[in-house]
Amino acid sequence: MKIYLDLCCFNRPFDDQRQLLVRLQTEAKLVVQQWIQEGHHCLVWSSILDLENIRNPDEERSNAISAWKMIAECDMDTTDSIERIAITLESVGLKSMDALHVASAIEANADRFLTTDKNILNKLKRESRIVVLDPIDFIREMEGSSDEE
Repeated sequence: MKIYLDLCCFNRPFDDQRQLLVRLQTEAKLVVQQWIQEGHHCLVWSSILDLENIRNPDEERSNAISAWKMIAECDMDTTDSIERIAITLESVGLKSMDALHVASAIEANADRFLTTDKNILNKLKRESRIVVLDPIDFIREMEGSSDEE
């Protein structure tokens, strides 16, 4: 399965872990990364991740996130097609950078787009081109599918 994690997702372990939801999302995101490292899923990367991550003033955090680019099996440059998809996503209320992330995942034929951004999750509940989940729901989905086997 091809998975795209947006920058909110990559940053979750660096957020304030005193909140229960943040801790749970962090744990779930770390499990997803472990599955990627073990080869169970493929990571999709994009130039939008690079662009957004390079703006991070915390060099340690930025470097930790950038290291995942080397693990990605797919790295999407921004194309006219991605920009067209992003424009349609902006029309449902996504911010431009968020729309470019989702559009990159769609263009890469990713199966899942993982985010901890409530706005993206709420706006794209019914997006037909890609399944948008937070890391916790992705874990639930994967564990549910393994229970059925």
